[in-house]
Amino acid sequence: MSWAPDTRADAAARFGTEAFYASLGRAFVTMCAIIPILFLIEGLDVALGSGTLDLAGGIKPWHLDGLDGVLFSPFLHAGWDHLYGNAVPLILVGTFALAGGARRFIWSTLTIMLISGVGVWFIGSPDTVVVGASGVIFGYLGLLVGRGLVEHSWWNLAVAAFIGLLYWYQVYNILPTDRAVSWQGHLLGLIGGFVAAFLFRRR
Repeated sequence: MSWAPDTRADAAARFGTEAFYASLGRAFVTMCAIIPILFLIEGLDVALGSGTLDLAGGIKPWHLDGLDGVLFSPFLHAGWDHLYGNAVPLILVGTFALAGGARRFIWSTLTIMLISGVGVWFIGSPDTVVVGASGVIFGYLGLLVGRGLVEHSWWNLAVAAFIGLLYWYQVYNILPTDRAVSWQGHLLGLIGGFVAAFLFRRR
C-alpha cells in the first residue's frame, strides 16, 4: 500500500519548506501531549499497587490472557525510571515519524505494535511480563530509516542517524543480553518500522 500525497502533504514532506516546519511543530506538540498520559497511567499503577496494571495489561508470552498486551503494553512501564528512560526518545523519534503525516503515523504505529507485540508473545520467555514503549521507539527509528531508503528522503536518514548517535548505547539492546530488557521487542519493533515504511510509503 502506498500513499499518493495531496499538495499540502507533499509540501510538508519536503525539507526546508514552511509547511515542513509547521508539520514538525504540530507533531512535536502532539508527542509532548502524549507523555503526560503515560505518566498518569504509571501514577495510577503506583496507586493501585506497583505492577498491578503491568500484570493486567503486559504481554505474557505463550499465555492467552497476555495476548491483549500487544495493545496495552506500550502504555505501561516497570517503574518511573523505565518511563523516564523512554519519554525523551519517544518524543524525538515520534515527532519526526508523525511529521510525515497523521494517517501514515497511525497505521505505522499499529503495524509496529502488532509485529513487535505478537512477535514477543511468540518468542519471549513464558515466565516474563513485557511492558514499555521501547519496542515502538525502535519501530519509529526503523520507520525513519526505512522512509529514507524507500522514499529517497535524506532528511529521514539524517534524523535517524542523529538519534542513533545520541542513543548509541541503547542500540545493542536489539541483541540477546542478560539484562532485564526485551531485546525481542526492540528487534521486532525495528523490523516493524521497516515494514511500515514500505507499506505506507509515499509515491
